[in-house]
Amino acid sequence: METWMIIAIIGILLAIGIAAYLEMGRRRSGHLKDRFGSEYESVTEAEGRRSGERALREREQRVSKLQIRDLSNDQLQTFGRDWRNVQNHFVDDPERCVAEADNLVQKVMDARGYPLVGFDRQAEDISVDHPEVVSNYRAAHEVAEASRNHQATTEDLRQAMIHYRALFADLLGTGHSMARAG
Repeated sequence: METWMIIAIIGILLAIGIAAYLEMGRRRSGHLKDRFGSEYESVTEAEGRRSGERALREREQRVSKLQIRDLSNDQLQTFGRDWRNVQNHFVDDPERCVAEADNLVQKVMDARGYPLVGFDRQAEDISVDHPEVVSNYRAAHEVAEASRNHQATTEDLRQAMIHYRALFADLLGTGHSMARAG
């Protein structure tokens, strides 16, 4: 075989290998975009595409090791009742209600099997299974923190309750209907 043929074959194999590698990366990125939605955009914008995708894959791996479980019917009823009680007191004391909503979401997360290891980690963990509401969680938590220092307006607190309700319903797996039911 002549030298130019060997070089051509090596070149073709190299091109095929590069194309396959690039396609795998594109598919991996596509999987992460599909799985994380807007969270993918937020993370890759903040950290860069490669670092962001690595961070998202690490989240997936970490959460896959957790024992996330469905809630029992009794837990669903209890948490649903507790949520309605929190909502019913909003007009009288919105700051307290937001704090209670934050606490109730923590209880549901704990009951589902998410570790309570600090807000940032919790938001990351939630983003794996509930990417469509993790931004709600962050926004609501930010208001809850401001509220602790009496620096949140009533409108901020109302928005926080709406955000907590969306997360709460998603964690319960009931959609928005149970959280709104009276």
